[in-house]
Amino acid sequence: MKIYNSATHQKEDFRPLEEGKVRMYVCGPTVYDNIHIGNARTFISFDVIRRWLIASGYEVTFAQNLTDVDDKIINRANEQGRTAEEVATEFSDKFIGVMRAANVLDPDVRPRATKEIGAMIGMIKTLIEGGHAYAADNGDVYFSVRSDSAYGEVSGRNIDDLMVGARIEENGDKRDPLDFALWKAAKPGEPSWKSPWGEGRPGWHTECAAMVHRYLGTPIDIHGGGSDLAFPHHENECAQATCAWHEGFANTWMHTGMLLVDGEKMSKSLGNFFTLAEVLEKHSAAALRLLMLQTHYRSPLDFSWERLEGAENSLARIAGTCRNLKWAADHAEGEPNAELAAALTAAMEHASADYQACMDDDFNTAGAVAAYFQLVTEANKYLEQAAGAVDEDAARTCGAVIFAALAQLGVRLPVIEESLPAELAAVAGELVGFDGDDVDAAAEAILEARAQARAAKDWATADAIRDRLKDLGLAIEDTSAGSRIKRA
Repeated sequence: MKIYNSATHQKEDFRPLEEGKVRMYVCGPTVYDNIHIGNARTFISFDVIRRWLIASGYEVTFAQNLTDVDDKIINRANEQGRTAEEVATEFSDKFIGVMRAANVLDPDVRPRATKEIGAMIGMIKTLIEGGHAYAADNGDVYFSVRSDSAYGEVSGRNIDDLMVGARIEENGDKRDPLDFALWKAAKPGEPSWKSPWGEGRPGWHTECAAMVHRYLGTPIDIHGGGSDLAFPHHENECAQATCAWHEGFANTWMHTGMLLVDGEKMSKSLGNFFTLAEVLEKHSAAALRLLMLQTHYRSPLDFSWERLEGAENSLARIAGTCRNLKWAADHAEGEPNAELAAALTAAMEHASADYQACMDDDFNTAGAVAAYFQLVTEANKYLEQAAGAVDEDAARTCGAVIFAALAQLGVRLPVIEESLPAELAAVAGELVGFDGDDVDAAAEAILEARAQARAAKDWATADAIRDRLKDLGLAIEDTSAGSRIKRA
């Protein structure tokens, strides 16, 4: 397995620190609002990565934090006349709920910043003792960026160039404009905690380093997040951790690409800003995930409602193929064509091999999905060529293989209702004089009557049968293996 390491800008053979085990951390949200689909792109991408590592036999410990104390939360609370805790609790719960709705697995560990203040204070004290941080007269504590000779290695930045074009807050309490806050002195009305430097709260960059060290130990195998976090957030995390504990922080850094909407950056001012919750009100989580998987996680992803609708249609097509394979197997007649069955089996093996090769090549989900799209095409071709004489085992296996591969990526195929309504027996009585309450027998009687009408070119009768079934939400599907009544 090869993974692209953002810090080295190249693909590297993945060798976990402990054989058979992976420790992985992905930065979670600041819980002051509903997450948008750009956030969701990152969380879904790492969910797929985690799933593949598990499928590959690794024991994965996955941690993701919730930032529940931050300037944005405090500002939102002040705007709404609520406490910061109330805002953080509301949007923490909403985040967890919408992640589950998107079929994202819960993390093994979900630390909250406000519950980890002691670990952060301990880390800050260690940094001060080591000469990597200092307490300012105003009660703030700052990290001394120039004390870390490796600063810039995560993001590829040169420390001497950071001042050029950088938006650095003017602050006379800092010894160097590049230094960043580890601890912020309390302001009136803000949440705060006791510390050796007075009442205050942690800086944003402080929490993840302390949480990683506490729950996973350092170094870890994989640290991930959106590309916007590489600098300064991940750079600052790494600096604190390596200076505090004199170990590496993460062996592999992974970052997801930006999400665009119709080719433009998502922005409320442009009217193209969508939360994950509102997208899931209109479309299935499986379709959104499939759309995202068709672009490599490191590449920019162009979202559009048309593309999402296309993903829904693709899911329906795949689900229909799986259903048709099962139906053909259930209704197999005659001696199956061994050559065609062998070709289908070979297509399954080819898809599986391509899928694994793609996923092992830096989680290339676009290639992996394409491999199974091709298998769906081959399966449909097989059903057409084999007609009713399908190989029952090959047909059932193919449907199961397609279903399992997508499930492994977290894509749930839509359930296509197979059972026919009990009212069909009464309708068959109206249409063809059927007597009884056996729905399957009623369906056969209707299909036989339709076939006779079509043979006699009695299109009025055939159309009347079609229209009456439509009233029940049913349709007749003509396949090479025969005709059947199904839910529309």
